Amino acid sequence: MELLGHLADGFATSLSVTNLMIVLIGVTAGLFIGAMPGLGSVNGVAIVLPITFIVPPSSAIILLAAIYYGAMYGGAISSILLGIPGASTAVATTFDGRPMAQQGKAGLALIAAAVASFVGGTISVVLFTLFAAPLADVALAFGPPEEFALVLLAFTTFVGLGGDDVLKTIIMICLGLVLSTVGLDLISGQPRLIFFDQPGFYSGVSFLVLAIGVYGIGEILHTIETSKSAPAVTPAKLTFKELWLGLKEMNKLWRTMTFGSLIGFFVGMLPAAGATPAALMAYGLSKLMSKKPDSFGKGNIEGVVAPETANNAASTGSLLPMLTLGIPGSPTTALLLGGMVMWGLVPGPLLFIEQPDFVWGLISSLYTANFAAVIVNIALIPVFVWALRMPFTVLCAMVIVLCIVGGYAPNQKMHDVWLIVGFGVGGYVLRKADYPMAPLVLALVLGPLMEKSFRQTLIAEQGNVMAFVERPLSATFIAISAVFFLLPLLKHLHRFSRRKTAANESPAD
Repeated sequence: MELLGHLADGFATSLSVTNLMIVLIGVTAGLFIGAMPGLGSVNGVAIVLPITFIVPPSSAIILLAAIYYGAMYGGAISSILLGIPGASTAVATTFDGRPMAQQGKAGLALIAAAVASFVGGTISVVLFTLFAAPLADVALAFGPPEEFALVLLAFTTFVGLGGDDVLKTIIMICLGLVLSTVGLDLISGQPRLIFFDQPGFYSGVSFLVLAIGVYGIGEILHTIETSKSAPAVTPAKLTFKELWLGLKEMNKLWRTMTFGSLIGFFVGMLPAAGATPAALMAYGLSKLMSKKPDSFGKGNIEGVVAPETANNAASTGSLLPMLTLGIPGSPTTALLLGGMVMWGLVPGPLLFIEQPDFVWGLISSLYTANFAAVIVNIALIPVFVWALRMPFTVLCAMVIVLCIVGGYAPNQKMHDVWLIVGFGVGGYVLRKADYPMAPLVLALVLGPLMEKSFRQTLIAEQGNVMAFVERPLSATFIAISAVFFLLPLLKHLHRFSRRKTAANESPAD
């Protein structure tokens, strides 16, 4: 009952006329910010943060949280319509969202993304409300060995993303891990893999630069080559009938949405994990558990639903360590943490006691922001789908411009623009050779976290490698990883035995 009382007080704050307007403005702005390649929630929150001093702290955090939520929704828009991730969190949505759009199912893909985002956000907010304190204790139990084992599990789940060619998948994971080591060494500070002594490599290879190059420039080059003439873009429109059919289709995917939400919230609340690995892990696990794993990457609606529920659930989960422990769970929550400090608030367990109006106003605003985001998103789908009617030549030019501007905007370095061009050409060549891009992206995202946790464990345990299997939680993750890694081999042996049996049973000539 005390929980309900706190939540009611929070709704009294978040449902005021001023705060409702702030939520609507925030989610609408976040939707367009998230849809623009290269921006995303981090840039949106960073841009707005300086002007939050004109409103009380409770309204300021509601505005930033609404932009955060809206950007998580918006990231799927350009992923589906253009094949370019609006943000790193929406990369996994590109794998099946873009093929659906090319098949004339852009409206369905956008509806699926919006509804999945709403479900993921709602489930995660409920979990946040009910289990904030216990889940904070679980997050505290994750040390470096558990983090390493969890990342290893993510890699093994993605071994299946390369189809039957497991070797190519492993090669792409290794390439991604190599790229993740570019820059300064975590411990010694010595430069590593600074190609031709270029200063731009000292800050490492940006994940966003790789994603825009591979999925933007690479996609355009592939489309231009495979299209002998400018293809007619499939006309797409959204009617109430199509909306109703889309919602009925989503009703069949409640298991995928629930699973993605739980995975996303759990991974999101781990410090330094965030929504991007959560979305990639949810996609990989959903493919492993699907009845039609071969259809993933070819326009399977589950490939849109799983990452979208996960990344929105993770966005809420990442707020948990920020509020309860003062540890940001993602780059965006790191900015929110900085804002709270500037407003004179001290994150931590005492925040719930000393500033209950602020905390519960934020929690209740997540409910209203989630509801507002899905309404605004679905209402604007006709505007987004209209973009598909654009002539192909204009669309190509616009995509290239968006890629260059999106890659230049975050750090404002020409070095990033040249990297985008290089990754675009490299992605195009690898695609022609049938190498999967998803494992490369995953390895670049999780590589730094994997290296950090691995080296921290070895330093703390004085080089004892057995430390990874001596702790129950990390040992469990490693055991599951081993099973996933061996699954392709077991499938191959099973197919081989069936062929041998069939050959023995066939009549002799």
